[in-house]
Amino acid sequence: MERPNPNDPGAPVHAPEVGPPPSPDDVRAVLGGVIDPELNVSITELGMVDEVDVGANGHVMVRVALTTAGCPLRHQIKQEVESKVRGLRGVSAVKVEYSEMDAEQKAAAMGRARWQARENAAPTEVAATTRVLAVASGKGGVGKSSVTVNLAVALAARGLRVGVLDADIWGFSVPRMLGIDGRLSGVDGKIHPHEIDVPNALDPSAPPGALSVISMGFLVDDEGTALMWRGLILTKALEQFLTDVRWGVLDYLLIDMPPGTGDIQMGLARLLPQAEMLVVTTPAVAAQKVAVRVADMARRSHMKVLGVVENMSEFVTPTGERFALFGSGGGEALAADIGVPLVARIPIEPAVSTGGDTGTPVALRAPDDPVGAAFHVLAARVVDDLLPPIEMAGCTARMMDLIEQAAAKP
Repeated sequence: MERPNPNDPGAPVHAPEVGPPPSPDDVRAVLGGVIDPELNVSITELGMVDEVDVGANGHVMVRVALTTAGCPLRHQIKQEVESKVRGLRGVSAVKVEYSEMDAEQKAAAMGRARWQARENAAPTEVAATTRVLAVASGKGGVGKSSVTVNLAVALAARGLRVGVLDADIWGFSVPRMLGIDGRLSGVDGKIHPHEIDVPNALDPSAPPGALSVISMGFLVDDEGTALMWRGLILTKALEQFLTDVRWGVLDYLLIDMPPGTGDIQMGLARLLPQAEMLVVTTPAVAAQKVAVRVADMARRSHMKVLGVVENMSEFVTPTGERFALFGSGGGEALAADIGVPLVARIPIEPAVSTGGDTGTPVALRAPDDPVGAAFHVLAARVVDDLLPPIEMAGCTARMMDLIEQAAAKP
C-alpha cells in the first residue's frame, strides 16, 4: 500500500507509516479505543478481541468475537477496528475476522458490561455513538480555533448535531468566534451548553443542524480574566466538561485543544479513548516541525491522527493571483512526515479574522467564498470519508441477550 501523496488533499485516508510492525500488545492497546456502540464499553474490556496476529510484513489479523454472529453492528465494529489498527506504525494491511461467543463468554461479557454500568455509570456524558474529533496544533497562532469553529459550523450546516468543547482553558476564544456570551445554566445537577441552530445548507426545508457549545469563557467574569491553573486542575476542568455537561445526542464532538502537548491532551486520551485527531499547521516549516510532536503524542496515547489541515495556505486575489504569504510546503511536509493525508488547504482571507471578531464564522456567513467553501469541502470529507457518523442499526439479538441475562440475575 502506497504512502499518501502529500500534494493531494484527496489522497487515501489510511496509509501505513514506515517502520517495524507493531506487537500484538500494541494492537490490543489501540483497540481499547473501539467502543461497542450499544454497551458503551471497549471491545477489549468485553473480551471481544479473540485473537491478534501480526505478520513480519505488517499484515495484521484481528478476530472479533461477537455476541451474535448476525449482529447488524458488526460492520461498524469492523470499520472501527480497521481504522484504529491502520493508524499504527508499520501496519500495511488489516484483516478482520469474526467468531461467535459461546454461552459462557456471552455471560462474562454481559457481566463486564453490567459491572461497568454500575461502577462507572456514564464515565462521561458523551455517548459512544458520538464521533470525537480533537483539533490540535503544535504551537499557537496557526488558526486552530478558527478551524474548529468553522468546521463545526460546516458540519452543522449538513443537518448534524455538533458539540464544540473549548478545551483551550487558558486561551479560550470560541465564545467570541461564535458570538455567544452569558453564563451557563443547569438542571438536575448537570450543566446545559449554549445552543445555536444552523440552517441546513443541503436542504433549506429540512430541520436545521445545531451547535452545543461549552467553554471556560462562559464561567469567568469576562474575556480578559486570566486563569493561572496548572496540571491536575486543568485535567479536572476537562473532566468536568465531559462528565457534568448534558451534551445530549450528538453526531460529532469537536474539541479545540490547547496548543502543544500537555496534561489536557493526555487527559483527553484517557477520558475519551474513541477520540481521533486533526493536526492544524501553516505553510511555515517552523510550524510543521513542532506539529510533529503533537502527532507523536497522539500515537503514544493510542489516538489515531486522521490527517493534516494546512491553514492560511495562500492568499488568492479576486483576479486569481496567488501569494504564499507564510511560505509554502509546511502542510505537505508534515503530512509526509507523519504518514497521513493532507486533508485540506484553507486559504488566508481577512473574512476569517473578521468573522471571528464579530461572532459570524465565515463558513456560515459566506459559504460560497473560497475560504468558506474550503471548510464545507472539509466537512464533507469528514462525513463521507474520514470519520462518518455512526448509524445505530439496533442489534435485536444482542438486546435479547441483555434482557435474558438481566432476568436470570438473582
